[in-house]
Amino acid sequence: MRMSVEQPLWRALSAYRLLTMVYAVLLFVYERQRFERPWVAAGFLTVLAVWTLATLPKVANAESCTRRFLVADLTLALTGILLTPLADAHAQQIDEPTLPSIWTAGSVLAFAVKGGWRWACVASSFVAVANLVERAHPSRDTLHNVLLVWVASIAIGYVVEVARASERTLARALEIEAATRERERLARDIHDSVLQVLAMVQRRGTALGGEAAELGRMAGEQEVALRTLVSSGLVPATRAPEDAARRPGVSAAGGGEERSEEPELCDLRSLLAPYASSKVTFAEPGAPVLLDAGPAGELAAAVSAALDNVGRHAGAGARAWILVEDWPEEVIVTVRDDGPGIPEGRLAQAEGEGRLGVALSIRGRLRELGGTAELISVPGQGTEVELKVPRGRGKAAR
Repeated sequence: MRMSVEQPLWRALSAYRLLTMVYAVLLFVYERQRFERPWVAAGFLTVLAVWTLATLPKVANAESCTRRFLVADLTLALTGILLTPLADAHAQQIDEPTLPSIWTAGSVLAFAVKGGWRWACVASSFVAVANLVERAHPSRDTLHNVLLVWVASIAIGYVVEVARASERTLARALEIEAATRERERLARDIHDSVLQVLAMVQRRGTALGGEAAELGRMAGEQEVALRTLVSSGLVPATRAPEDAARRPGVSAAGGGEERSEEPELCDLRSLLAPYASSKVTFAEPGAPVLLDAGPAGELAAAVSAALDNVGRHAGAGARAWILVEDWPEEVIVTVRDDGPGIPEGRLAQAEGEGRLGVALSIRGRLRELGGTAELISVPGQGTEVELKVPRGRGKAAR
């Protein structure tokens, strides 16, 4: 939901119009003896009161405050100003308040909130002319009040325009952020599924030879093209609003199962235990490691991506170890191997080539979970990936 920055201004304007209407009526009641024609003042203030109460819904928001209403509202205010000498003949000599008094400013402010400083400038100019005509010989106080209304209304109109521009900029930034997050999620899913399959087809096809080699060559070309598409940021961000709302409940394989309002708890050990094998040693705590199902699935997918890198780059004889540490404020999963390590600058080169396993499948996942992924590699001494995820509801459940 988008919060309108100008909605509080409309509420304040409604309250201002109501209070100033009451003020104008009370001012007449307490000083009615000075009016030569009190029936003129009473008639106008009756119309003013009825109009103010009847049009409160009109100043509730920008949609209901139409141009026709603004013109009619300003016309009523100008009429009250020009009727003041008819009701009080001495008002021109002693600078008495006009019949609508400060209620007139509410009409000008409605122009400012609705149309910005340009509309406010036009409306306040009409009010200034009406006040000068009503006074005939304007005093310093009259000029001061006219200038105050003119400057204040233009300033408020300008602030409203700036607030609207800021709101549009913020909305656009949020849309870009949602699209970027969705693009990264899709890129991770593509890396974990499609690119892995294409790479496997290329390797197996090359090994088999014959027609399979041609199939492997085509698969390799498609892999390169898809990696280029992912790394250049051209993956379309479809279904961003719906998927952004359900992303924490997506499984590690990128499925579309929606999360319930109360996330289920999951024992992280049960997700990581299947990775144990003759070449992968899994070390776990004796007690359940409880995390929300969504973060647990993403963490398991990051571990899977790290193990895929071990199998692809550390060699056929490399061994790997998975260590799970359960701390009060966070869960730490370490994946270590005894391979040759990663040469300096290789990660940056791989990212430039569109191989985003570490950038998206590992670091990207942990970043969205509010955690971190640290990679330590020394040539000839293997590689260690440390994944840290802050604990959520799982801590309270334990």
